[in-house]
Order: sequence, then structure tokens, then C-alpha cells
Amino acid sequence: MADKFDVVVIGAGPAGYVSAIRCAQLGLNTALVDNWLNPDGHAFGGTCLNAGCIPSKALLESSEMFHKSTHEFAAHGIEVDGKVKMDVGTMQARKQKIVTGLTGGIAQLLKANKVTPFKGTGTYTGNGKVEVADIEDAKKKQTIEGKHVVLAGGSVPVELKSAAFDGKQIVDSWGALEFDKVPKRLGVIGAGVIGLELGSVWKRLGAEVTLLEAQDEFLFMCDRQIAKESLRYFKKHGLDIRLGAKVSGAKAGKSSVKVSYDDKDGKQELEFDKLIVAVGRRPNSAPLLGKDSGVKTDERGFVVVDDHCRTGVKNVWAIGDLVRGPMLAHKGSEEGVMVAELIAGHHAEVNYNAIPSIMYTAPELAWVGKTEEEVKKSGRAYKVGTFSFAPNGRAKAMEAGAGTVKIIADKEHDTILGVHMVGPLVSELIMEAVVAMEFSGSAEDLQRICHGHPTLAEVVHEAALAVDGKAIHGINK
Repeated sequence: MADKFDVVVIGAGPAGYVSAIRCAQLGLNTALVDNWLNPDGHAFGGTCLNAGCIPSKALLESSEMFHKSTHEFAAHGIEVDGKVKMDVGTMQARKQKIVTGLTGGIAQLLKANKVTPFKGTGTYTGNGKVEVADIEDAKKKQTIEGKHVVLAGGSVPVELKSAAFDGKQIVDSWGALEFDKVPKRLGVIGAGVIGLELGSVWKRLGAEVTLLEAQDEFLFMCDRQIAKESLRYFKKHGLDIRLGAKVSGAKAGKSSVKVSYDDKDGKQELEFDKLIVAVGRRPNSAPLLGKDSGVKTDERGFVVVDDHCRTGVKNVWAIGDLVRGPMLAHKGSEEGVMVAELIAGHHAEVNYNAIPSIMYTAPELAWVGKTEEEVKKSGRAYKVGTFSFAPNGRAKAMEAGAGTVKIIADKEHDTILGVHMVGPLVSELIMEAVVAMEFSGSAEDLQRICHGHPTLAEVVHEAALAVDGKAIHGINK
């Protein structure tokens, strides 16, 4: 006889485990099915915690410390005797310690909230039933039932036929986090968020990094002004970014990879020690859905849902990377909470217009809301304010004056429509804009808020003032 629950969640990434915990907090008997395997065994947290957001940020932080010691300490009067060296093994061990601590923390949270875990691959077969194949022996299966089923299977890296993963010379984003030494020549296919972050890690540690991007526009999803400014900074820092470069093949040898690509000048060939394929991710929907599930997917594999993540099959929901919208951990978590509260009979929603996007490069990028191009295309009258980090006292003290904050507001009502940033710690600064937009704030609201001095946040304040030509520490256009 099947185990029965109020809710069965399939997938324990940031969308799934958060949803399971919130369901349990609301008094629902909840099960969580998950099949993530690290080399040392099962771990909760999905891609984000085990092979994405967290380990990449740990390596970015370590590599930034190394870069500062070799390129910025002298400006502060700090002298380092002898050559600064990076122990990649120690760096990787630190990264893994952070990951293990956090995954263990999730396990404790699930236990404290009385969520029942099932370590295995979950497949929704219809009528509230979920088949669970044991994580160690796939032939060993059991069926559990839920009055509600939440699909949260996440996403997987897109693999190119022309550059198939071999786990050694040609790797995906997870493999790129596990290098045991710094490659002398590193190639990256894809100059999006993942490619730029991974490329930045190994560039700071001494690799020669070349990014091959098929698109002619750099960071097409960003505001054009901020994207163009960012491209200048990345190139200045030594990243070789080649746009309009369409890879046609990659052949791995004993110790290197030969990559062929076409650009405006014709056929080209490069050789690398390692090649990272970072051309995006696709929803991991196929393994979750049995043939009689009734759940619909679109041509790209995304589960079709409404604004509240209902699939169209009664009491079946889908959240996170499986569904429309940006593939962001925080977006998935908010959807997980929303679905849990709706299942419990509460009112809930996600404001998809106020979800921040962040790139943890140097300098960082962050944005929320509409780009200027999107607002212009809509025909809506608007106004823009920009302000640079260059004259900001805190940025100067940090040797981090590169970057800009840009605010777009409705011309008539002054409502903030979008905020775009490149610069130091904008991953944190963007939240001021998110809060303002969540409360339908105006540029004037930001203008009237007293910002501490000296802080980086003063650049946001000055950009808001610049929207109406009132910036104090810069020349108004």
C-alpha cells in the first residue's frame, strides 16, 4: 500500500526544498523526493547548492582575493614578500566545506519541520501517484501518493552535438568548478551569465580565457547601455570575448581541445587545454513525467503553467527552472512558497516584475524590471537617470570606481520601470531598487530617502536624482 501525504514535492533544489518546508510549516504532511548525487553520496540543494550558485561564488571570492593580492595590494601600500601563489586544492576544499555545511543544514531543516525525505528519482504517473526509483538501485521502486504534487525537477546543462561533454577536456558548468589546477588556455562556449562567471574565476587565477559567443550582441537580455559598458570592463580585465562566433566542432586530444568556429571573417580554429560548454540550461521535465501524467510541456520542455504555477492537471503544480521565466534560484524559491500557501488555502502570488537578476563578475552586474529598449518599444513615455561610481567616495576607497547605475522611470507618473547596474557590490545594491519597485515606488521616493555617507548606495541616490536633472555630485544632462 502506498504511503500517502498531503503534498509530494519532487526535487530538492531551491524551489523544491523551500516549498516542502513551507508546506510543512502550514501543517501539511509533506514528502520530498530527490535524486541528487555528489561523488560522496546524496545531498539536498540541487544544482544551485551543489554545482552552481554556491560553489561558483565560493571560487569567485577566492579568485578575487588572489587577484587583489597580485593587482591591487600595492595601491594600498601593502607589500607581499615573494610570489603570491594559489593552492587550488585548498581553494577547492574550502568550496566543498561551504557546500557540505549548507547541504547538511537543509537536511536538518527538513528534519526539524518533519518533512519525509525519499532518496530516489521521482516520476509523476498520474492520479496523485509518484513512483520513486531508489537512488542506489533503480530497479527497486515504490509508489507514494499526494493529494497535491509539486514538480520541482530543475534544469540540466545544454549539451552541444558539436562539443559533446567528455568530463575531462570538454566539461559542463559543474566540471568547470572541479578543476584541480589552473588551465593555461581555457575556452568557454557561451558568454552568458554562467560562462562569464566561470571564465572570470580562472582568468583571475592566471588562465588565458577566450569566450566564444554565437550571438552578435553581448548579454542580449541586459539593458544595452549597461551591456556595452560591461563588455569594455571585461575586455580591459583580459577576457577575450568573441561575438558572432558559431562553434562548428570540438575535438579532444590527449591533453588539449581543438575548437572550430565561424565568424564574420570565415572559418577559425583555436586550441585549449580545457573547454567549458556554457550555452544555457534546459528544463529537466522528461524524467519527471510518466506517459499518463497528463501534464503538458512546450516545444522546449518547459512545463506549461498559469501565473500561479498550476499545470492544468488538478492538484499538480510546477515551479522553478521547469517553468517559464528566468532560471533563477530565488525566483524558484518564491514560487515554492506561493504554491505551498495556495495549497494551504491562503492567498499568494509572485511579482514577476520585481525579480532581480545578478552576475557575480568583477565588476558585478544586476538589474530588475524593464530595459530602456523594452520601455521604448512599448511606446511609453519615460525618463532616465544615470550616475557613475567614479566620483563616489566609498568606491574610490575600495579602488572600485568602474561602473554605472541607471534608473528608468515613467515620464508622467514617475513610477520606476527598471534599474540596471554595473559596479562594485551591485548584487546587494539592487535590492534597494527591488523593494522600491515592489511598493510601486517612484524616482522621487528614492530621491527623498537619506542615504548614508560614504556608501556605494549614494550612487543609487544620485541616479534617482539624475532622473529629474537634480544630481548633486555630477553634471546633469
